[in-house]
Amino acid sequence: MKAVFTSICITLLVCYYGDQTKEIPKKTKRPNIIFIMSDDHAYQAISAYGSQLIETPNIDKIANDGMLFTNACVTNSICAPSRATILTGKHNHINGKIDNHFPFDTTQTTFPQIFQKNGYKTAMFGKLHFGNSPKGVDEFMILPGQGNYINPDFISTSGEVKNIEGYVTDIITDLSLDWLKREANSEEPFMMMYLHKAPHRPWWPRADKFAEFSSKKYPEPASLFDDYSNRGTAAKTAEMNLLKHMMYNHDSKIKPETLTKMGDLVKPKVIEFPNGFYGPYGRATEAQKQAYEPTLQKINQEFEALWPKMTEEEKMRWKYQRYMQDYLATISSVDDNVGRLLEYLEESGLAENTIIVYTSDQGFFLGEHGWFDKRFIYDQSFKTPLMIKWPGVVKPKSIENEMVQNLDFAQTLLEAAQITPPSDMQGESLIPLLKGEKGQWTRDAVYYHYYEYPAVHMVKRHYGIVNKQYKLVHFYHDVDEWELYDRAKDPHEMKNEYHNPKYAPIVKTLTKNLYDLRKKYKDSLSLDQKFIDMYELK
Repeated sequence: MKAVFTSICITLLVCYYGDQTKEIPKKTKRPNIIFIMSDDHAYQAISAYGSQLIETPNIDKIANDGMLFTNACVTNSICAPSRATILTGKHNHINGKIDNHFPFDTTQTTFPQIFQKNGYKTAMFGKLHFGNSPKGVDEFMILPGQGNYINPDFISTSGEVKNIEGYVTDIITDLSLDWLKREANSEEPFMMMYLHKAPHRPWWPRADKFAEFSSKKYPEPASLFDDYSNRGTAAKTAEMNLLKHMMYNHDSKIKPETLTKMGDLVKPKVIEFPNGFYGPYGRATEAQKQAYEPTLQKINQEFEALWPKMTEEEKMRWKYQRYMQDYLATISSVDDNVGRLLEYLEESGLAENTIIVYTSDQGFFLGEHGWFDKRFIYDQSFKTPLMIKWPGVVKPKSIENEMVQNLDFAQTLLEAAQITPPSDMQGESLIPLLKGEKGQWTRDAVYYHYYEYPAVHMVKRHYGIVNKQYKLVHFYHDVDEWELYDRAKDPHEMKNEYHNPKYAPIVKTLTKNLYDLRKKYKDSLSLDQKFIDMYELK
């Protein structure tokens, strides 16, 4: 009787409360994370963004299977500072890495350290560009400094420098795949950073890609011959013009002996890096040079025959084509190798529980405004590609236009791994956007600050605020100039509207918002001056 009564009571309790055992959630298996980053990969050179320059089917697959961000951007468009922001989740005036010259503050906590402390296997392969070994990484092989395209050196976990014969993009992928095959088969989750050197200058393609792309012709940007008539001093004085500043040896692959032979026929004169050609190319073996030489010979013969007869406009067009041929050829290798990685993840079954991020450390000018390089707050430099695949969470083929930054990456990945981010990180988790919960996203503008001046390319110091509609910029140090761009009406940013009376209310509102953002992120005039003083004393 007692047993029957007990059974009845249990039945009634289950009916009333439900089966509690089923309602106790099992601990969700934490996702693996692969963070893929290329160097200087412009969104204009990814077909998922509508590129007319190149097809990138493998990179596109990440967007097709996940979310494509159309307003992703950086806090400071230059390599090492961008990486510092990504690793720390903090602006550069906080993490100390304001430019490529001053050292990274190694007391700063990086997100790989946090993953490692929370039970993740961690690894990093490719380009770090910090001048020091990564923290919080169980295993790594990183390029010293900028690294080389041909037969590169790598620094290993033990500190040993190892030379590996081959092409850098292929090698970085080989190292990453080897680690996945060895370490990604246990129950422990992993976080791997897969970091390409390409397409960073000097854009040395693999020999077969070099031959293939050297004969291609590319559409020119509408602003290739921009005269900066509606912009301020900064645009007019920057030293990144294709004709005037792109190097013959280092960039266009014209051999020093060709230039010597042609003498004064080569105009305009451009200052070259010492050993700018044979520094990278001299690393090739004789067998590798045999593969490169037919294409190099074709380029040099064409240059010698045609350059003296060209107008200034024709020279600009020639340099643009040479630039695009090499730049896009290196990207083609990145895309091929991303495909290799994605294929392995699918074959091994790892794809099902792996978040994949594809991004770049910043954008890049591909002839827009007549420029190469980055640094400016203008869109081609400021915006960066970003796509995130998260099976079972992110709806495939999602497109998101909210203002997001590389400042947000660390917090996003930590939250995805069920790890509480440190309270001093300054970004915002992208999880609400990834889950389609847009109502929880509150940011309407981002903050940008560039510091490296005077220096290579001579882009003046500036900070600014950007929202979906407008961009307000303050250039300072040796100038005091403001610029306002209507991003909706003037997407190519050809006309500064700061002094246009029609935009006076917008200027007033944005100026206040800008100073509010500076206060929020703990930036200030005193810090501006501090970094100027440091730069002048170095």
